[in-house]
Amino acid sequence: MTLNTAAQEVAQRLRHGMARGVLSFPLTSFGEDGSLDLAAYREYLTAQLDTEPGAVFPACGTGEFTALDEDEYRQVITIAVDVAAGRMPVVAGIGYGYAQALRFARIAEEAGADAALVLPHYLLKAPQDGLVEQVRRIAAGTRLPLIAYQRDQVAFTIDGLRRIAEIPTVIGLKDGHSDLDRLQRLTLAAPDDLLFFNGAATAEVQARAYATVGVSPYSSAVHAFAPEIANAFFTAFQDGDDERMDQLLREFFVPLVELRDRVPGYAVSLVKAAARLRGKPVGPVRAPLVDPSPEDLADLEKLLAHGLSLVADH
Repeated sequence: MTLNTAAQEVAQRLRHGMARGVLSFPLTSFGEDGSLDLAAYREYLTAQLDTEPGAVFPACGTGEFTALDEDEYRQVITIAVDVAAGRMPVVAGIGYGYAQALRFARIAEEAGADAALVLPHYLLKAPQDGLVEQVRRIAAGTRLPLIAYQRDQVAFTIDGLRRIAEIPTVIGLKDGHSDLDRLQRLTLAAPDDLLFFNGAATAEVQARAYATVGVSPYSSAVHAFAPEIANAFFTAFQDGDDERMDQLLREFFVPLVELRDRVPGYAVSLVKAAARLRGKPVGPVRAPLVDPSPEDLADLEKLLAHGLSLVADH
């Protein structure tokens, strides 16, 4: 793996950040009419980044990347770069087929992002040659270092991973499949300096399992609405405090997963609803997502209150 100088620098900043905090995937603020609310987004993001995550990933899955047009995307990334102010890397979500992914990558590059997360392409299942070519074509059209994201219809083989790792601007792989046998094979075959990220939904639940195959860094959707809980778990994880992790998992994270699994799309909708319960100016989700039902919202409110009580005295 031969990274160019810029990619090496970003990879090193990410490695340093991952050791000190969770990876933040912030929400995107919309008004009640569904319009982008930039003032609210800046307010929300400022509060999020003041909790010092290891890196910030705006306009990704939690940030409803697929609901943003290009002008909105530019504004979201620009504000994220401004608010981060060099304190942590800004990794912008990009996606769809390579042509549109490149359009978003160039916007992110112009806005000052440090790197890009290549979200799974739309709809199609593709062979390894196609998955590799997708990353190659994106890399050829932007100077941004790239992190590939495998989940859903994207899954790299050992050969495919080795081939994308040869690209001088590919610095990492985020995994959302949670197939630890397969992931172990990938980590063993990868270059030593390739970064790996746990991208499982509600990644805290699988953090210890991922760590057994050498993948400790993880993204935290909970950080988007309760950084206190996310940071408490991260500290316990770093300290190897199994008793504390078990308590947080048993009494908050696992019940959150069970609530999330009630309705498709709740992985984002519940996060936004929880942020609103805490007075954060994030607004509703955009279609095709739907906000939680009154019954689910009531359960979320109780769970959130209990989760916050678990970390209040620490």
